Amino acid sequence: MDTPVSIVPVQMTDRVSNQLSALSATSASSQEPRVVLLAAGAAGMYCGSCLRDNRLAATLIKQGRDAMLIPLYTPLKTDEPNASTGRVYYGGISVYLDQVSRLFRRLPTWSTRILDARFLLRGIAGLASRTRPDDLGPLTVAVLEGAHGPQRRELDTLVNALEELRPDLINLPNLMFVGVAEELRRALGVPVVCTLSGEDIFLDAIPDPHRTRAVELIRQNAIHVNGFVAVTDYFADHAVTHFGLPRDRMHVVPMGIHTDAFAHRPDPAGRFTVGYLARVCGEKGLALLVDAMIRLRDAGRDCAVRAAGYLSAADRAYLNGIVKNCRRAGHADAFSYVGEVSWAEKLAFLETVHALSVPTVYKEAKGFYILEAMAAGVPVIQPRHGSFPELINATGGGLLFEPGSAAELAKAIARLMDDAALRTELGTRGRKAVHGGFTETHMADRTWALYKRMIEEHARAQ
Repeated sequence: MDTPVSIVPVQMTDRVSNQLSALSATSASSQEPRVVLLAAGAAGMYCGSCLRDNRLAATLIKQGRDAMLIPLYTPLKTDEPNASTGRVYYGGISVYLDQVSRLFRRLPTWSTRILDARFLLRGIAGLASRTRPDDLGPLTVAVLEGAHGPQRRELDTLVNALEELRPDLINLPNLMFVGVAEELRRALGVPVVCTLSGEDIFLDAIPDPHRTRAVELIRQNAIHVNGFVAVTDYFADHAVTHFGLPRDRMHVVPMGIHTDAFAHRPDPAGRFTVGYLARVCGEKGLALLVDAMIRLRDAGRDCAVRAAGYLSAADRAYLNGIVKNCRRAGHADAFSYVGEVSWAEKLAFLETVHALSVPTVYKEAKGFYILEAMAAGVPVIQPRHGSFPELINATGGGLLFEPGSAAELAKAIARLMDDAALRTELGTRGRKAVHGGFTETHMADRTWALYKRMIEEHARAQ
């Protein structure tokens, strides 16, 4: 069992610190650039990437930066005020019809624009959330083919809109869009940056031959991207090896959250409760957490699990199975699911739990919910893989356990149950670290400095 390590004094990794030293050399006297951030909507559900992108754009705008957030596929869903513009590009309906219908591709663009209306795209969000990655291979490849594929019209529409905005830099939302980088640079003459968002989970679920082709296209198109931005060292290194991305173009800008909203909360009274705040699905590991809770209760320990998060129709059977397991074990009263929560409800939720655990099956690239819990002074218990060791080592705000082991997770929960002083220590450390180094302002300042550096380097190369 891991114990928390000392908090890094500057609250950032060496790689980030070195990058910031280089970025600080950027001339402060240069004219402020105009930046367009593209964000991929997540089919009507909250996702860490959307929350992070929205928070970044909102903070940049609040700082007076010339920044704009444009949604792709579907409107963004966020639990904070939405900073995105009204028009959705690469709208989900048009993209699908472009993929399957040559006749549709021949229709004039003006006649298809209604399909990108927000009310229609919101209407299909529920259907889109049921689509599995292994059904999306052909479409993923088509988008990656950029100007050479069946999505050319969608790309042209986006380029035309961006030409009117005259940006100095474009920020793509993920690797599935690097296929458009070449055309954006050709048409607009500006540098292109791509945020990394844990794409391996999606792409590795696509069956061959489409997965292999998608990875090939990512590697081919990477040369047209001026810089890649990961939110953790873990995923920066993983993306270099997994996708063959150029290491010299890789940058790390840690996530930042709106810390002012998270008040310090006292340790809740009553039954020891472990919170779960993420999408309810097999990949996020709620069943493992409930299994650990059942083990503890079978051993005579009074604890409970309280879960919140988006639940798709496709994952309802998964949740029903968890509830049935609790009933069969005689612990039905120890598990509760409160549904998807708003921003205010999230803050209230974190006041009711003694610890938080989202024991993901996959290796998480981000961990936005971990920072939010620690911002409220809630200690976390996470598997020792992906970005979690990095975040916990940098903050001292939690414990790590062996991935996939309900027994080890139960031991970690028991440790916090038995040691109120440790809970307080972890909560205080995590809160101090997040408020000191993982704020929205830190994220926005570091990102903007990187943008300016990319613009200046691109100008010198012309």
